[in-house]
Amino acid sequence: MSHDMAIIGLGYVGLPLAQQAARSGLSVVGFDVNRGLVDSLNAGTSHIDDLSDADVAEMLNLGFSASTDEAVLADADTIVICVPTPLSDEGEPDLAAVRAATTTIARQLRAGQLVVLESTTYPGTTDEVVRPILEEGGLVAGQDFNLAFSPERVDPGNPTYGIENTPKVVGGHTPACTERAAAFYGRFITTVVPSKGTREAEMTKLLENTYRHINIALVNEMAQFCHEMDIDLWEVIRNAATKPFGFQAFYPGPGVGGHCIPIDPNYLSYKVRASLGRPFQFVELAQSINLQMPAYVVERVADLLNDEGKALRGSSILLLGVTYKPNIADQRESPATPLAQLLLDKGADLSFHDPHVQEWSPNGVSVPRADDLNQAIAQADLAVLLQNHAEYDLEAIAKGAHLLFDTRGATQHPGGFRL
Repeated sequence: MSHDMAIIGLGYVGLPLAQQAARSGLSVVGFDVNRGLVDSLNAGTSHIDDLSDADVAEMLNLGFSASTDEAVLADADTIVICVPTPLSDEGEPDLAAVRAATTTIARQLRAGQLVVLESTTYPGTTDEVVRPILEEGGLVAGQDFNLAFSPERVDPGNPTYGIENTPKVVGGHTPACTERAAAFYGRFITTVVPSKGTREAEMTKLLENTYRHINIALVNEMAQFCHEMDIDLWEVIRNAATKPFGFQAFYPGPGVGGHCIPIDPNYLSYKVRASLGRPFQFVELAQSINLQMPAYVVERVADLLNDEGKALRGSSILLLGVTYKPNIADQRESPATPLAQLLLDKGADLSFHDPHVQEWSPNGVSVPRADDLNQAIAQADLAVLLQNHAEYDLEAIAKGAHLLFDTRGATQHPGGFRL
């Protein structure tokens, strides 16, 4: 059976893409090497925040199916790669999943197909890594098959912007490849933005995330010296945000999480170092500032306890919200993990609460979950708000806590201390 589209990698990027395409009338098949994941999807069970089991059931009714059989790729007009691109232990790009996916496609590739990479990566990956693997069988990109890069812009938990109404940047290996890829995405996405080539499209994603990364680092550094100068940075940002031009509000926090901000700019700084032999100074400075925010939070926590005549060692600390962003269960690169490690290393008696997380083991150490939130807040020496989930009644938390350190600037209660 032929399909309009095959998606490799059925996670936070691939599955919503499959959903939108299926809803728009495309015939979609998903491919993943994880047998358990494929079986659960075919049984109607979702594993990501943005899709419910009912959403997956709807996709199945629309003809979607998942498979571990790579032969399904040969029958698809378009193959989209949506696999993870993490950092290696050395902090360099790990393209193992991209290479594996591309090698799998190469075994099934036929003339006339369109192959699109969506996984975030450094500029040149599509041309230097993906294309040579695909061309090993004799077919030539831009001649026998089409090749393009289109950066994913998935924002988990965003109620306003999803796949359909988030503009899609597309850069092809040749102008004809761009045209083919733009026409494909135009079938189920409202706005498609054709780009000059694959490198420009790859760099687009990195510019977007580096922009956020650097601006978050700016306010994180400002938070530290504003505290020393007795200036309310949250009020300063509120004031500045009233300017209708030339300013966009960014807010400090306990660190940065998710895949995009802590990881993606490193892809760019790696490529700059590898290609040009010099550092991307803005990115590396931002990274150093953002990475030390958990340590700064611990410092502030210790100061608050000290003012009460308590040592951090032996004090009961309750962490509220351990995911990387509010109202979802995703814990990828959450700053709560290094923060917990630092608190445990200093001898704190640690517990956590999160309406979206039932069990939490940062760096393999199991932290007990508080089942009764009100009781846990009343008993803790200090509570730290790390993620402002909608389920939290901040006024009640601030009133009930002995000490509350609010890293999100979410409460005005006089009993709370803000980052």
